[in-house]
Amino acid sequence: MATVYFYEKPGCINNTRQKQLLIAAGHQVIAKDLLSEAWHAASLRAFFGDLPVRNWFNYSAPAIKIGQVKTEMLDEQRALELMLDNPLLIRRPLMQVGEKRMVGFDQNLVDDWIGLAEVDTSGDLEHCSRTLAQASCGHE
Repeated sequence: MATVYFYEKPGCINNTRQKQLLIAAGHQVIAKDLLSEAWHAASLRAFFGDLPVRNWFNYSAPAIKIGQVKTEMLDEQRALELMLDNPLLIRRPLMQVGEKRMVGFDQNLVDDWIGLAEVDTSGDLEHCSRTLAQASCGHE
């Protein structure tokens, strides 16, 4: 199985569930604090691959919710600048296995990448549910 470097917001309920799913599938998870990581534009950019800029963002971040950041108006450079200044804007989790990186937790993509087939993957493990404890998931 894989060793997964898992960049999360500590205390986020969905990130905890995602890590549990990876561990149940036999992967080793090395959790890292996404918010305190010393990111550089190039190291952060590597996680986004060919995704459109709008798919790089955590839409639960307050700056997006109140309209301070309008993701559809941003180019790559400005998006990265904003994320480096405010890591809450970064879509979670960021995951790395070897040299391959990905953003978000699309269960089908993760399954195709490193395997999840042996465990129950039902339910939405990427989008924060407002019915969960807000303070623990990243609305700040």
